[in-house]
Amino acid sequence: MKTILIVDDDIYIGDMIEDVLSREGYHAARAYSGTEALMYLSSNRPDLILLDLMLPGLSGEELLPLIKGIPVIVVSAKAEVSDKVDLLLAGASDYITKPFSTEELLARITVQLRKNTAQSDGNFLTFDSIRLDLNTRSVEISGVPVHLTQTEYAILKLLMQNPSQVITKSVMLDRISEDTPDCTESSLKVHISNLRRKLKSVENKDYIEAVWGIGFKLNEEIS
Repeated sequence: MKTILIVDDDIYIGDMIEDVLSREGYHAARAYSGTEALMYLSSNRPDLILLDLMLPGLSGEELLPLIKGIPVIVVSAKAEVSDKVDLLLAGASDYITKPFSTEELLARITVQLRKNTAQSDGNFLTFDSIRLDLNTRSVEISGVPVHLTQTEYAILKLLMQNPSQVITKSVMLDRISEDTPDCTESSLKVHISNLRRKLKSVENKDYIEAVWGIGFKLNEEIS
């Protein structure tokens, strides 16, 4: 089931959207301020975000650049073309103006989720010299095959799909469970250590960076 985070302080609109999403088979999560949304994203990873702009605390415009690797549809009363252009350039995937029809909202959600899936099906992921084949589940570094376990592959795929994002341990365990059943909180550190060693053995580059007390990310300084 796809999870969609609704970030809107208008309880009536949020309830209406949540009801529509639930009837369509989505799981809806809620945040009522930009700060609350940021806290949610620190330990959860929804498939899509519906983001209002006029929020208490951290505004939608301030929150948007902090969201990495997740499609964001801005839902706002601002209708000026310049506002839409600025938000799209800032990282929004789409923009819908309030008031809107639920049919249009659902159509835009479907398109974004389809795009997000298409980017990870039948293609390659690359980072620096690493090339990950999503079809054959194989990994190469500068053409040299790197043999990974199922869990190591799942961890690397997640990191390469979110190259600029710190992935918390809880989010990583949740996301890689789709690909591997044998990783637990106690064994995660061992799997990552083995993965780092295998990747480093080819070109002596430390591709995975540990962010103390938070989680892991790809080391962008080497790319």
